[in-house]
Amino acid sequence: MKKDIKKIAIVRLSALGDIINSAVVLQFIKRYYPDIEIDWICEEAFSPLLKGHSLLRNVHSVNIKALKKSRSFKELIATLKYLKNLDSYDLVIDMQGLIKSAVVARVVSENVHGFDKNSSREGLSALLYKTTSKIGYEQNIVQRNTFVVADALGLNITDEMLLDKEAVFASVPYKLQQKRKNIALVVGASWASKIYPKEKVRALCESLEEQFYVLWGSPKEYEDATYIAQGLENVEVAPKLSLDELVNYISSMDLVIGNDTGPTHLAWAQNIPSITLFGPTSTRMIYETPQNIGIESSSKVDIFHIDKEDFSIVEIQPQQIVKEARKLLSMGERV
Repeated sequence: MKKDIKKIAIVRLSALGDIINSAVVLQFIKRYYPDIEIDWICEEAFSPLLKGHSLLRNVHSVNIKALKKSRSFKELIATLKYLKNLDSYDLVIDMQGLIKSAVVARVVSENVHGFDKNSSREGLSALLYKTTSKIGYEQNIVQRNTFVVADALGLNITDEMLLDKEAVFASVPYKLQQKRKNIALVVGASWASKIYPKEKVRALCESLEEQFYVLWGSPKEYEDATYIAQGLENVEVAPKLSLDELVNYISSMDLVIGNDTGPTHLAWAQNIPSITLFGPTSTRMIYETPQNIGIESSSKVDIFHIDKEDFSIVEIQPQQIVKEARKLLSMGERV
């Protein structure tokens, strides 16, 4: 263990699911280094998820997405000045491996650790690191996230530790009905090809006699949620949720079923059973456990060249999901 490290910053700017899958590492860092101070740097839109986290000292937010859109030199200078004036850290760890995240990390400190050129999604990012870790880009995303931090700090994070993890985020569960099992449906995603057809989601609800709550985050998703719920007494459209409320909502469920997107990944983070549906992506994007599983289409996924026009998710049949849902719901009390 590197006992000289007292204060670190983690850079993971986006997106929601990636931040959720990365934040699990905090509890393991604190297990080895109880007195270490940890800050996190992320995109402004996702900072509410991390602010107030008991294992973080500070959450610093930037708005790189808006900066790229505006191309404002004044805003660029202000962002660089903000980053330069952050605390002095013994180590900054870039968990993202992109040029933009590497630049952010390097502006904050000269002592940056990240993925090597063959392990990063954007190999040029490695030029900005002082030290690097080597792990295949094709490896499971959660294992990659934990490895780069463990390697930087001299820790050992095992699969057994991941399987036995504590919930990543604190939550205050909602009071839901108790007559049936409560299942959240995540119907949105960042790409159209990641979205399971609303007609098949509705068929799933008709086949499983449990209580469903359809989550949404955009007008189009609300429209789809309304279609799914219309005329079905066991389906409700969930209210509009903030990130804090989303954590509480997911943490209240007996099961979460959804596309490869942040709210579905949140179920794994909170130790809630889940079924994630995959078309153009693969189960590499989740950490599978006995209660967190993935169902893939027959598509052959090349993670180095993701085909966003691959709509093979439509091949997955509702009865296949129903079968797995019944297995998970019969496992008894949550872990």
